[in-house]
Amino acid sequence: MLKCIQELEFCAVDLNLFLDTHPGDHAALKKYNQVAEELMTLHKTYEQKYGPLCNFGMGTSEYPWRWVQGPWPWEIDYPAKG
Repeated sequence: MLKCIQELEFCAVDLNLFLDTHPGDHAALKKYNQVAEELMTLHKTYEQKYGPLCNFGMGTSEYPWRWVQGPWPWEIDYPAKG
């Protein structure tokens, strides 16, 4: 799932740069919006399952501060791929 997020982020940045120089390209804008929607959905799914992707600015915290309370991503026992 994280690899897919990274691929979509790369695609979004690439399309963003293209649209900076081709703002009237309707097909590119449509693709950018499609990628952005998919990325937002995948971010939400990932964060619900594994926790935040960013450590600041993307969410709130309950009191007391809980960011340091694990498990950290490398501490999670992920199921083996079959």
